[in-house]
Amino acid sequence: MEGGPENIPLGVCTVSQSRDQLTPPSRTESTVFSLSRSESAWTAETSPGKCEEFWFAIHLMSTGGSFLACGVIISGLWFAGQCQKATSILGPVLLSVGLMVLVVGVVLIPITKENRKRTSTKKPLGHYRPPAFNL
Repeated sequence: MEGGPENIPLGVCTVSQSRDQLTPPSRTESTVFSLSRSESAWTAETSPGKCEEFWFAIHLMSTGGSFLACGVIISGLWFAGQCQKATSILGPVLLSVGLMVLVVGVVLIPITKENRKRTSTKKPLGHYRPPAFNL
């Protein structure tokens, strides 16, 4: 067929012709087998960037900072005398929750660095380690 499969009107192809167009030409080696033997599929050649490495800490810090900023604004409204009932409760709650989540995110950064360093220096699985105690 001269135009390729995208230019064929509906109903013109028979079932066997459309099946032939959908199946890839056979190779001597299956795609799954060739992908399983490739080195780049099993080894991480590129290290993840800082955003992928610290995504959870960044997420916590941005969420905590947003809550903290809202708490500051709402507390400022209370001091200005606007909506005394709502701002007297929401201001301190948002301030405390925002500060707590922000601090957890900041503390999570060195913990993630330490875990990253520990996993990079970990011995391979096939390494024999004698027991820690002798009987």
